[in-house]
Order: sequence, then C-alpha cells, then structure tokens
Amino acid sequence: MIDPECPDAIKPVLEILDGKWTLLLLRDLFNGIKRFGELRRSLHPISPKTLTDRLRLLEEQGIVTRTLYPGVPLHVEYELTERGQRLQPIFAAIREWAQTEGACPKKEASELLLEKQ
Repeated sequence: MIDPECPDAIKPVLEILDGKWTLLLLRDLFNGIKRFGELRRSLHPISPKTLTDRLRLLEEQGIVTRTLYPGVPLHVEYELTERGQRLQPIFAAIREWAQTEGACPKKEASELLLEKQ
C-alpha cells in the first residue's frame, strides 16, 4: 500500500534496484562475500564492464563494499554493507511472491536457515 503522506518513498529503493542485473547481483551477494570472477560466472553472460559498472554504482550507493587484497595476483572481494543487508525483506517478499505464483519451490523455514549458515 502506498503511503499517501509520502508517495515518493519508493523512489530511493527503485534507484538502488534499477538496472539490468542488479537484482541478480544482490541475490548473489546475499549468499556471502564474492569475488569478481564468482559473480561473473554466476551472472553469465554479463559483460565485465557491466558487472564493474553495477558494482561501482552499488558501492557509491552504500550497498556494497569492495575490499582489495594486495598480492600477486591481486584480488577483490565484494560484500553487502549493513545498508545492503537491510534490503533482505524486499528479497524475501519477491521470493514469497514467486512461490505463490509457482515460479519457485517453497522451502521450509529450517531449509532457509541452513542456507544462511
């Protein structure tokens, strides 16, 4: 339900979730810290440029943090910030809708807890 007192409340959320690949990228990061290559493989056929652009935007928005580990080879890890983690209820609602529509098998609460470990 839209709050008549604040009809534009959804705009900041849409700015974060906007763009092809963003929801799938966030889905992967909800499952833990990922390296660039892991994200690219999971989101195939995303181009490296598009993935980089999405990650940079999410970093600018305070949703994702990027940690650089020096060494040879250099590697970078991405993870959700606390702000990014607060998007979890939105993803839970999307999953619930998908289950209701038959697009996703229902999971018991115990299965969901095991996935988080």
